[in-house]
Amino acid sequence: MEIATPPTLRTLLGNGDLRLSLVSAERSLADGALDRPVRGVHSSDLVDPTPFLADDLVLMTTGSQFADHDERGVGDYVARLVHRGVRALGFGSGVHRVGPPDELVAACAASGLALFDVPYDIPFLAVARAHAEAMASHAYARRTWALEVQRALAVAALRPRGLEATLAELARRMGCWVGLFDSSGTIAQEHPASLAGGADAVADAVAELLGRGTTATRSLEEGERTVTLYTLGRSSQLKGVIAVDLRPIDAEARAVITTVIAMAGLALEQSEQLARGRRRMHTQLLASLRADDPTLARRTLGALPPAPMVVATAADAPVEAIVGWFERQRAVGGTVSFVAEDADGLTICLGASSRALLDQVAGRFGIRIGVSEPAEYSAFSHAHAQATTALQRSGGDGVIEYHDVESGGVLDALVSAETRTLARTRLAPLRTHDATTGAELERTLRVWLEQDARAEQTAATLGIHRHTLRSRIAQAAVLLGTDLTSFPARAELWATLRAAG
Repeated sequence: MEIATPPTLRTLLGNGDLRLSLVSAERSLADGALDRPVRGVHSSDLVDPTPFLADDLVLMTTGSQFADHDERGVGDYVARLVHRGVRALGFGSGVHRVGPPDELVAACAASGLALFDVPYDIPFLAVARAHAEAMASHAYARRTWALEVQRALAVAALRPRGLEATLAELARRMGCWVGLFDSSGTIAQEHPASLAGGADAVADAVAELLGRGTTATRSLEEGERTVTLYTLGRSSQLKGVIAVDLRPIDAEARAVITTVIAMAGLALEQSEQLARGRRRMHTQLLASLRADDPTLARRTLGALPPAPMVVATAADAPVEAIVGWFERQRAVGGTVSFVAEDADGLTICLGASSRALLDQVAGRFGIRIGVSEPAEYSAFSHAHAQATTALQRSGGDGVIEYHDVESGGVLDALVSAETRTLARTRLAPLRTHDATTGAELERTLRVWLEQDARAEQTAATLGIHRHTLRSRIAQAAVLLGTDLTSFPARAELWATLRAAG
C-alpha cells in the first residue's frame, strides 16, 4: 500500500472547488516550497498576527492592515510571517481591492513566501474547512495503513525465520533501510542489503547504546538522512538494536516500529532460550569429542567441520556473541563450525582450511585464542590439549599457534598463571633489593645458572671479579632464604626464574 502524504500547499491549491490561484512564480520559491506539509489554515487582518500563529500554517488576509502602510511596512509584515514559519499567504480578493497590492507581491517575492489569490466568492472558512477535511482524510489513510502493515507484520512473523521476514516486511512497507544489530553490536540482518553511506557512524552509535546497558532511543542526523536506533530487551539485559533509516517518523510509523520492536524482543528472547539449550547440548557433545569419539556429535548435529580440523580454546570470551558470529559465517559462506563451552572455557573446532577465521574472531572480540595443529577427530583430545597449552604458555595477544610455543620445553609447559604469580612472589625480595640498590643480583643468578654454576665463566660473562660473584650469590641466597650449594635448590631457582619471566 502506498503511504499517504500529508496535505501540502499544492494540495490546497489543487482543490478545484476553491479556485485558488498562485500569484508567486513557483521558480522564485525555495525548492519543494509547495510540497511541504501544512498543519492548518488561519485568517487574520492584524498588523502583527504572529503571536497567535503556529508553525507551518497558511495565513489568509483581506489586506485591511495595509491601508496605512508603505512599502517598507508591508515588507516588515511579510518578514515577520516568514520568521514565524508561515508556509504561504492567501489574499482575499475583492474585499478592499481586487488582487494583492504590488507592494505585497514584491515583498513576498523578495522573501520567498508563497502568495496566492482567494476569489471573492470563496469564504476563508471554506478554505480552512477544505484543509481540515484533507487532514482528516490523511489521518484516516495513515491509520488504515498502520493497521494493514501491522497485520502484514504479524503474518510475516509466522513464517520460517520469522524475525528476518518481519524486518524485511517492515523495510518494504516503510520504503527504507532496516538493520538489526545483535548484543555485541554486530550487524546481524539488514534490509535492503546495505546502508549506503554512514554505516560506520551507525555502528559506533549502536556500540555506545549497548555499552550504556539501558533501554534507549537515539537519532543520528546526517544531511537529509535520519537513522533512528531502538534498543531491544530490558535494561542490563539488552538483546540488540534495531536501526531504521526513515524521516520523518509520524505517530502511525512509530506505532508500527514499536510493534516490530516488541515482536523482535520476544523473538530474541525465545531465540536466547533455544540458544541456551543448544549450548548445553554442545557441552555434552564436547565431552564426547574430548573422548575422541565423534559418533554422537555427527549423529546429533548432522555434520562436523571437515577433517583435518583444528581445535581452538579461549578464556573469558563472549560466548553468545562468538556463537552468533560463527552461525552467520555458516549462513553466508557455508563454513561449518563447532563451538562449545565447558569448565575449561570456550572450544572452537574448524576445518583446517578455515583457520583464518580465528584471526577475525580474535581481532573482533579482542580475545586470546590458542590453536592446535591440524588433526583427525580420533586425536581430538590431543588437539584440545595442544590448544590449551598454547593459550596458557604464551602471554601474547590474538591467535597463538601450538607449534610456536612447543619448543619451550617441559618447564614452560608447567607455567600457568598460578605458578607465574607464585614465582614472582618468591623473587619479590630479590627484585625489591635490586630496584632499591641498583644491584644486579637477579641477572647474576640467571647468568650463573646458565653457566652451570661455574664461577670463572660467570664472572667473565658479567665482567666482575670472582669474589664479587661469590658475594652476590651469597647475598641472593640470604634474601631468598635458600641454600644454593645443592642441585635441587639451584633447579628450583632456575624454574622460578623461568616462570617469573
